[in-house]
Amino acid sequence: MGEIPYRDILLRGEAGSCLLCSGAPCAAACPFGLEPDRILRALRFENTMGAAARLPEELPCRTCRTKDCMRACLKGKLTGPVEIDRVMEYASTLEKPGGAADLTVKFCNLRCENPFFLSSSVVANNYEMIARAFETGWAGAVFKTVGTFVPKEVSPRFDALRKEALPFVGFKNIEQISEHTLAENLSCIRQLKRDFPTKILVASIMGRSEEEWTVLSGLMTEAGADVIECNFSCPHMAADGLGSDVGQNPELVAAYTRAVRRGTHLPILAKMTPNLGNMELPAIAAYEAGADGIAAINTIKSILNVDPGSFVSGPEVDGKTSVGGYSGKAVKPIALRFIHSLSICEKLRGAELSGMGGIETWLDAAEFLALGCRTVQVTTAVMQYGYRIVEDMVEGMKYYLASQGYSSVSEIIGKALPNILPADDLNRDSISYPKFHRENCLGCGRCYLSCLDGGHQAIRQEPGSGKPLLNPRRCVGCHLCLTVCPAGAITPGTRVPKNQ
Repeated sequence: MGEIPYRDILLRGEAGSCLLCSGAPCAAACPFGLEPDRILRALRFENTMGAAARLPEELPCRTCRTKDCMRACLKGKLTGPVEIDRVMEYASTLEKPGGAADLTVKFCNLRCENPFFLSSSVVANNYEMIARAFETGWAGAVFKTVGTFVPKEVSPRFDALRKEALPFVGFKNIEQISEHTLAENLSCIRQLKRDFPTKILVASIMGRSEEEWTVLSGLMTEAGADVIECNFSCPHMAADGLGSDVGQNPELVAAYTRAVRRGTHLPILAKMTPNLGNMELPAIAAYEAGADGIAAINTIKSILNVDPGSFVSGPEVDGKTSVGGYSGKAVKPIALRFIHSLSICEKLRGAELSGMGGIETWLDAAEFLALGCRTVQVTTAVMQYGYRIVEDMVEGMKYYLASQGYSSVSEIIGKALPNILPADDLNRDSISYPKFHRENCLGCGRCYLSCLDGGHQAIRQEPGSGKPLLNPRRCVGCHLCLTVCPAGAITPGTRVPKNQ
């Protein structure tokens, strides 16, 4: 609970409503030279210490009478401006950083300045884009998948899933591999390695036969790539026998991995599809055939937004669509489940892991690292917010690690694995009742309604105040009430033995 009631809720809400403008007018309007846009962005991406560090001890917002920043806020044209004055006041009470940890990691025996990579997609599609990303702070990039052919693309290619006020819960694409020629892509890779020799450049490739896989891996090696990533997982290639069709077949995965190994001495990553029940089987096949590591997950096969008027689904291509790849924050729990399975698989001991799927913040990335990844890859968040998000990923991770007493990011790799057990091994002889903080309770009744209709009817509302009263004889400690409380007024209580 913050020192100021509802402080953290206000900061999340206001930062979440900020439009994150390019060339933000609020910053240009500030008479004190503060960067409200940068502070809001840090808060949006969970870099709270970074936000606090950008504010002076004597906050000029306290005496500002003009509110020029709020008058300039473009969100004011929609629903009302971000409450910048309150955000600055509340952010000034947040913990400031006391140090910064080292984010350097070793991945496939390569030194990476931090764990943050662009994944193989439209965000890593040409020299100009990747050069700009490297200059912004990304440690590496996986070049958009290269083949010996140029696909014919459709228009439009993207659509998003929305929920309530959230405009971007999940994202669907039906884009294929690079639309540039093989020669153009090789030229880009050569120039990137000349201009950014300390950055890690991963060449993603996709062949249609063993011969093509071997040829492509050899060409990428000659061009100067640091790592080869095999795209065994794209869910929407137009031709059969490509992408996830390969990734669901361990025999093909093994054959194509061996073909890639014949063409290169570089480290090889096999990028896995989540469109199957057991990812370990093709991953083992790739590792035993010569891959050095596994990248996971690629996008999930999906159908999105069927219009009840036209019965057309998105993205609509001349009245039709196809199954495409689903990504974004909504897929993160699924990605983490697969990463955990790969991490604990005995036959994959020694395989390097590069994780992806719904990563937007340093905290998302930390979850993947804690489950065994050494690097993480990002696409959808960059498409939504731009390359600049890496600034808060780097800063937030450095400050968090130092605040917890870690000197290096490597110290948290795999730390969560001992805490994930088979369901039968969990403690089933005790209960954690919810603890109600009545001073922060709004009396809205959300906990009551959820417990009544989706729980165990263990809560009733106090007459007059509407605040919750718990019946411990009915409560099973499921914590549904805690999950739905909009005010953060419910926390886990002390764990006690059952029937006590």
